[in-house]
Amino acid sequence: MMRRQQQDQQSRVFYELSALVLNILRSPPSQIPFPDHSTAEAVSTTSSSSTSRRSSPAAQISPAGFASLLLGISLALMLCGSVTFFIGFILMPWVLGLVMVFYVAGIVSALSMLGRSLLCYATAPPTPRKDIPAWKLL
Repeated sequence: MMRRQQQDQQSRVFYELSALVLNILRSPPSQIPFPDHSTAEAVSTTSSSSTSRRSSPAAQISPAGFASLLLGISLALMLCGSVTFFIGFILMPWVLGLVMVFYVAGIVSALSMLGRSLLCYATAPPTPRKDIPAWKLL
């Protein structure tokens, strides 16, 4: 049951990620007015771009923009993977040390139980045997 929920969560995350990427691909990049233009020119370009953006359909993303988007996604995934690998690499000696401690504790526990059972058997006083009545054997 828990595995099914985990698969549902992973598929939901992949669905949201793909929806985010497709939304980025569909929407045109916003135009940022540069400060070297005059203020009147910047106002006229922003007002004309806002009216043209409303009337014209969504512009397609350029191949260079698409390549940059994929490069950014792959770079983010590589960095996250590298960080995860580094954390695992740092924690691996601690995990191996903890496993070895548990193994040693298990061996000591097993040897002490074995020694206790042998010691108790050797030091126990002999008990006399009880005769079993013949009527209980049948």
